[in-house]
Amino acid sequence: MTFPAFFAQVPSITLRDRLADFLGAAAGGLIEYRYADAVRLAGHSCPTVAGSYLLSHRALRALYGDEPPLRGEIAVDFREAAEAGVSGVMAAVVGLLTGAAGAGGFKGLAGRFVRRDLLRFAQELPGGIRFRRLDSGQSVTATLQLAQVPADPRLPSLLQRLLAGDDDPATSELFANLWQDRVRRILLDHFDDPRLLVLA
Repeated sequence: MTFPAFFAQVPSITLRDRLADFLGAAAGGLIEYRYADAVRLAGHSCPTVAGSYLLSHRALRALYGDEPPLRGEIAVDFREAAEAGVSGVMAAVVGLLTGAAGAGGFKGLAGRFVRRDLLRFAQELPGGIRFRRLDSGQSVTATLQLAQVPADPRLPSLLQRLLAGDDDPATSELFANLWQDRVRRILLDHFDDPRLLVLA
């Protein structure tokens, strides 16, 4: 895949995964993740994928400060059901960075490195998603408000034209550029915007 140039400007995050260290997959268990990894996982780049990456990055930074977050040792609860709205897409990206998984996740080795059931849905929460450290119990709740970064007003009509079969290359190019421009603004212009992401 050839990605838009701005992907490389999005802040990366380095996590420590003790399972990766144990199995010799990464020296010291340190793994660096970038926005492009979330795009590879999802197969596309959109405001939801971007918002999920940003949300996870900032929530983990709030929980761990300057220390590498411990991937696989973080429980994640969603307020919404798994099938509601974009919960499934968000959970995939959140799971990539935290290591948290649902019932189909890694069951561990002799009780260690368990990832299964660290990701839950339809929980009673004051915000959208709660991240909780398993070692200390410290938690943070994150609520994403993508409306704070509105789409270009031309996008809806362009989308309808393309879905209706308009195969004009200029229309496709304009739509794609405007679509990714919103993603760029979310990830670069508003990465630390407290209005875009509320942490509590």
